[in-house]
Amino acid sequence: MYRIGIDVGGTFTDLVAVDDTGGVTFAKAPSTPADQSVGVMDGLGRLAVALNSDLASLLAQTTRIVHGTTVATNALLERKGAKVGLLTTEGHRDVLEMREGLKPDRYNMRMARAEPLIPRDRRLGVRERIRPEGTVEVALDPASVAAAVEVLKAKGCDSVAICYLHAYKDPAHEQATAAIVREQLPGAYVCLSSDVFPQIKEYERVSTTAVNAYVGPVLDRYLSRLEQRLQEAGYGGPVLIILSHGGVAPIAEAIRLAAATVLSGPAGGVAGARYASRLMEAPNLIPFDMGGTSTDISLISGGEPTLSADRGIADQRIALQALDIASIGAGGGSLASVDAGGLLKVGPESAGADPGPACYGHGGTQATVTDASAVLGFFDPANFLGGSTRLDAQAAEAALDRLAGELGVAREQAAEGVHRVINTQMAEGVRLVSVRRGIDPRQFALLSFGGAAGLHVTEVARQLGVTRAIAPRVASVLSAWGMLATDLRFEASLTHIGDTGALDADAVRATYDGLKADATGRLQAVFDGPVSHRFAADMRYGEQIFEIDVPLDGLDWQASDMLEQIAARFHVRHEALYTYALRDQEPVLVNARVAAVGKLPALPQEPLAKTGGKAEGPASHRPVYMGGWQDTPVYAWDRLMPGQEIAGPAIVESATTTLVLRQGDTATVTPHLWIDISVGTNS
Repeated sequence: MYRIGIDVGGTFTDLVAVDDTGGVTFAKAPSTPADQSVGVMDGLGRLAVALNSDLASLLAQTTRIVHGTTVATNALLERKGAKVGLLTTEGHRDVLEMREGLKPDRYNMRMARAEPLIPRDRRLGVRERIRPEGTVEVALDPASVAAAVEVLKAKGCDSVAICYLHAYKDPAHEQATAAIVREQLPGAYVCLSSDVFPQIKEYERVSTTAVNAYVGPVLDRYLSRLEQRLQEAGYGGPVLIILSHGGVAPIAEAIRLAAATVLSGPAGGVAGARYASRLMEAPNLIPFDMGGTSTDISLISGGEPTLSADRGIADQRIALQALDIASIGAGGGSLASVDAGGLLKVGPESAGADPGPACYGHGGTQATVTDASAVLGFFDPANFLGGSTRLDAQAAEAALDRLAGELGVAREQAAEGVHRVINTQMAEGVRLVSVRRGIDPRQFALLSFGGAAGLHVTEVARQLGVTRAIAPRVASVLSAWGMLATDLRFEASLTHIGDTGALDADAVRATYDGLKADATGRLQAVFDGPVSHRFAADMRYGEQIFEIDVPLDGLDWQASDMLEQIAARFHVRHEALYTYALRDQEPVLVNARVAAVGKLPALPQEPLAKTGGKAEGPASHRPVYMGGWQDTPVYAWDRLMPGQEIAGPAIVESATTTLVLRQGDTATVTPHLWIDISVGTNS
């Protein structure tokens, strides 16, 4: 029996099948941005071929499919979401434009304001008002609601966001409004702030609900289409969607909370990195995922990833809990150009899946990072993707020649320049998640994955002073593979404000008990296995305006000093993040959060490679440019033996990824055929 992970990227769709023994089979197919389900089904067909089977037989033997999708992300980035209307408390229709009162870059006088997802003529006030303590000041006026809905109906809205003042204290007005909307606009996607984000802070709540309404219908159409195609192909099992917090949920929950899927794909990579951290006994890792259009960078500290609610994507605030991932526009398809000042620029624009890099032979003419790699000899044009695709070396050379002509340098120098620029950008991305947060990256190892990361990882490590890099056997598809190492996760949260010294302990316990029951009930509606719970709070000092996440797992909830324990945990957490704590001040508890986690069958242990054989030498040699042309040994990854050492310069190739070792680098093959690299100081 198989479990299948599917990760849709900007250039390729990655698929992984894991059998009951831990055996891993993977396949890649070109992504199809117009309809991602086409690429998914094509990839499943290729996966079946790799398993010497057919699609129907493979799906009949599959017990679970876990899917990471970029549909919601793309809808936001490309502004191709639903036509949304917003119903809000009378007098508060402009919150989306006022935002938090500050520009993201407050000293940039030329910075254009971010356009709200919902224009003003589709943001309508409704007569109602609930006070912060939950009492009704102005009762909901059904006639006001009906009139507003008629306006949205006339404007062709197919999605409605409902966000009233202080609805996190009492959702009754939002719920009554939703009933009227569904009656007058049957078939419309309707979401309530009290369902999506029942927490204080008006802008965060309105923005998150607006994003949810904007991407929800698009995600609904895609997932419904994919589910239908899978059923028609013979699949009858569950399809789980990985969410931004790293857990998975059924399709219905993903559609309901669509804003939680905007980091769906990268979240799989973090899940895979967490598994890799344990497998390699490397608790401190910097996962470095370089694909075709972007590089995603995160942090595994003490074996666990970090969560954050401070997310912004495409200038839109999404305040839901999500894995702390920095995404930069640096990938194999990143376009290289020369700016008006004659300087080389790489990215963030990308050739994407269509037409792709020039060397793919699909009509691309502008030089990309992948074209530079081809010109430098890092690829064998006749053996790309295991021989299933042949690279057009002449097209890559022509693209680099045009770039070199603009720069006034030789072709190879232009190609090296492209690599140098993109490596510097990715090193800065690593600093963003480490140095800028008080963490020394030299105490971590780089985990290289994604189809393109192996070409760059040792050079990025050298720029950072990092001395260890790890390349998994499943490097090119680690995100899809990692999705199979996740669990079902349903989250519930609620604002409960007060100084820890003044709060009523029983009221706090009741709040957490209610959240636990809510999250558990939603989980058990689709899952009958073992359930565990994660408890946390958002807290701050009284004069602060931003909260930090404080884990409360293992807290003695019945202890007489329960609130003092919560305060102590906050002080410790604040000191860990910001190097100081004000223990003479009473912390403020702002939001209570509970996650119900349904434990799914664990990913089988990576199988050990066979031992006792003799390590083979290079499979071939070819000219590679590393500061100059040199005849370089090329090793076949699947022929390596545990314990084998490879000294750079060298190339290690598999069907789906390439690893470049430079002078001073030494690679050791682990018992699982992963590659552990000691990064040299000299390139």
